[in-house]
Amino acid sequence: MKQPRTALVTGAAGFIGYFTCKRLLADGFRVIGVDNLSDYYDVRLKERRQSELLQNPGFRIVNKAIETPQLLMDLFEAEQPDIVIHLAAQAGVRYSIDNPRSYLESNLVGTFELLEAARAFPPGHMLLASTSSAYGANTEMPYRETMKADHQMSFYAATKKANEAMAHSYAHLFGLPVTMFRFFTVYGPWGRPDMALFRFTKAMLAGEAIDVYNHGEMMRDFTFVEDLVEAVRRLVDTPPIRPDKPKDIADGDSLSPVAPWRIVNIGNSRPVQLGDMIAAVEEALGVEARRNLMPMQPGDVPATWADADLLKSLTGYVPQTDIREGVGKFIEWYRDYYQA
Repeated sequence: MKQPRTALVTGAAGFIGYFTCKRLLADGFRVIGVDNLSDYYDVRLKERRQSELLQNPGFRIVNKAIETPQLLMDLFEAEQPDIVIHLAAQAGVRYSIDNPRSYLESNLVGTFELLEAARAFPPGHMLLASTSSAYGANTEMPYRETMKADHQMSFYAATKKANEAMAHSYAHLFGLPVTMFRFFTVYGPWGRPDMALFRFTKAMLAGEAIDVYNHGEMMRDFTFVEDLVEAVRRLVDTPPIRPDKPKDIADGDSLSPVAPWRIVNIGNSRPVQLGDMIAAVEEALGVEARRNLMPMQPGDVPATWADADLLKSLTGYVPQTDIREGVGKFIEWYRDYYQA
């Protein structure tokens, strides 16, 4: 009888991690999750996600921080994962201004520990989460993976860009197949309470005004979480292969000329005005928002927009969920979860 493939997923109790683990389990993977259940936001939400995953006998969890010395080395040796999906990170642009050390420890030291473990016990494919924030001060849109991305606007974004460079060096030196995926404003059920959709919904149901930054002049490439996970799942089976010659790299492919490493955008390819997202929340809740117009937050950018052509050429897939449909699914979950 064929043994199931083993996937190691860091950040397994997180928003994206939860949906990723669910999908891998549904596809017959054995999943080892790692999550420190940090208190950056409501731990009860993480514990609830984790308890749902634990109902599947193919899932087990290790509740420790990835930067813990020897933790990942021992896990890789014991489990010999076929694939690794690295989602654990200290998230949030604004929080990185107030508490940058947590980003240093989780995003840089934690990723280093992961790469060292993979060096010792190489998986077949590593997929590491990056972010659209890596594009930083770029104003040309849509963002393409082959663009220079040298001017990050927050320490969070800088740590993610550093992760890309760190992973490239290990891919080059040790032949580790690495896909970095840059995702764009992910939303949906079980989402993070610090994200705009969650905050808007909570405030509007309480009859409070919502804080709208840059006076509402914001655009985001909102990407529904299950669309993101579908893209990641397809990328699992599309590991990069180091080219024999640079000229073998197709136009528009971010594949490294010296390593089995590439960057892939995962976005809806349709930027949405913040006002349109708020209108979708109003429609789903049946509540009119009172807006508290605010200046741009430090470290933030006014717009994001993904070019998803590379994702489509590699996997045949592009996220498609419309903002009203996705917001409606979030509101349905929110009302049920919080009995609102």
